[in-house]
Amino acid sequence: MIIDDEPDVTTTFKVGIENSYYNSNDRKRIEVYTYNDPLEALSEFESNFYDLLFIDINLPHMNGFQLCEKILQFDINVRVCFMSSGEINREAFREIYPSISLGCFIRKPVTIEYLVERIKSELD
Repeated sequence: MIIDDEPDVTTTFKVGIENSYYNSNDRKRIEVYTYNDPLEALSEFESNFYDLLFIDINLPHMNGFQLCEKILQFDINVRVCFMSSGEINREAFREIYPSISLGCFIRKPVTIEYLVERIKSELD
């Protein structure tokens, strides 16, 4: 699942990832779900359905960290990669959001090839 408020970003990522990613272990392609509104993504979220979430930090209605906190209430095991074109102060982040790991952080702009490699490393 990709949540980003820019439709161009979600469309480009969806098409690029679906056309580039192939899991040789189970011989199937990946299916990407995209949302431009975090409230819609939250209402559509299903526990134990998504393997990995890409969440932009700067979203309308709530930021990506707030969205992640709410999603983790439904599915504590879902993996999350945050995306941003800005920098993150990791110490301040830990103080504000102690229950969220910032293990996977992707700095935009990013290539599809890099996203596919991150998906593989996160899911394998």
